[in-house]
Amino acid sequence: AEFGKQWYQRRVRGGVAVSDRHPYLFSCGEDKQVKCWDLEQNKVIRHYHGHLSAVYSLSIHPTLDVLCSVGRDSTCRVWDMRTKSCIHTLTGHTNTVADVLTQATEPQIITASHDTTIRLWDIVAGKTRATLTNHKKSIRSLVLHPSQYTFGSASADNIKQWRCPEGEFIQNLSGHNAILNTLAVNQDGVLVSGADNGTLHFWDWKTGYNFQRLQSQVQPGSLDSEAGIFAMKFDKSGSRLITCETDKTIKIYKEDESALEEPINWKPDLLRKKY
Repeated sequence: AEFGKQWYQRRVRGGVAVSDRHPYLFSCGEDKQVKCWDLEQNKVIRHYHGHLSAVYSLSIHPTLDVLCSVGRDSTCRVWDMRTKSCIHTLTGHTNTVADVLTQATEPQIITASHDTTIRLWDIVAGKTRATLTNHKKSIRSLVLHPSQYTFGSASADNIKQWRCPEGEFIQNLSGHNAILNTLAVNQDGVLVSGADNGTLHFWDWKTGYNFQRLQSQVQPGSLDSEAGIFAMKFDKSGSRLITCETDKTIKIYKEDESALEEPINWKPDLLRKKY
């Protein structure tokens, strides 16, 4: 409620990131602004100015006091969290940059764009170290595996897995035939993809097996077309999945404790590593 007093003038379609090392929450929106909120004082304490259009995603570096933001101006901006200065403006994408990841190991910054490419960045030089061009359609989401040195990307063509640091292609996860907005993965290797049509697909990270599919139920009074999944995350335990949906709801899913292991008759696609 306190945040509502100073909230954005325009609707927020963008990112929120909470620091593990500071009492700070960062937010961004379609008003081109990036803000730092002090969670102890419940107020904005810093603004980061520089984006020329809407800002869609944020990522806080796990070990450095650095914040990365991406958006419709086709750039990734690297900010000094404390001084508010822009350390780098990473250019090279030719369309909206939809998502950004940061990690302590190389590549420390990964971006995904509607230009169908993923770029791995050298944070020191501020330059591209690799460009991944395997996707054929806009990429809307990235996710880091919590323990493996790998990451995933979501597009309308399929989900792809990559190995760091060079971005070596691992495999395709095909079958979620929709516009994918978001990915989430937990410590047990359960990958979830959420789509514009309200479908959730659950995958085994290692094999790429799609072991469960769900259709989100819209809130009573909402249209069936308002079943889209905009964003989702696992909680710290990895057993609860939290989704943000088009019908203005936040839903929490938990594991089915009564579910039993069943033998499956499934073989991986032998052609999946060719592209």
